[in-house]
Amino acid sequence: MPKVKKKRMGFVIDMTPLVDITFLLLTFFMFTAKFKSEAESEQKFSIERPKVTADTSKVPDKDLAIIKIAIDSLTSDTTYYYELLNEVDRAEVWKLTESVTEEMKDKAQLPVSLESLDDLVRNTRIIRSETVFAIDADKRLRFQYVWDAMDILRKNRATVFNYVTEKKGA
Repeated sequence: MPKVKKKRMGFVIDMTPLVDITFLLLTFFMFTAKFKSEAESEQKFSIERPKVTADTSKVPDKDLAIIKIAIDSLTSDTTYYYELLNEVDRAEVWKLTESVTEEMKDKAQLPVSLESLDDLVRNTRIIRSETVFAIDADKRLRFQYVWDAMDILRKNRATVFNYVTEKKGA
């Protein structure tokens, strides 16, 4: 006589931990993602940075003024650009500087001449003396362009600055 078979019971998987982990991963990736800034989306040039073997310091994320020296993709000429990361300071510096026109005041990054670069650096130091400066220059440029930017920083007593490079092998 055959034995009576027991009815097979199904099993239930609790999806709550899976959903929790999914949302934790989603929020982690959202918080660690780096998005393009206004200035990066506006720029019409690219900078090939010099490569170095050791990267000992990082450029700060706040209170930073960047002098970019690049070859403009439209005119193939060397151009200086000035960018301030602190939006409150940026509005005040743009307002103080005479060479910044009304239509340029809403931009995060300005194409500048050496004279207006001097005014912008001076006004930045007036508004916030703790501002850190950085020079981001294309490696294909003659050193004279970088020297001129360093000379402007020196005249305005900003003798400590960062030079943006890329790590070798990166």
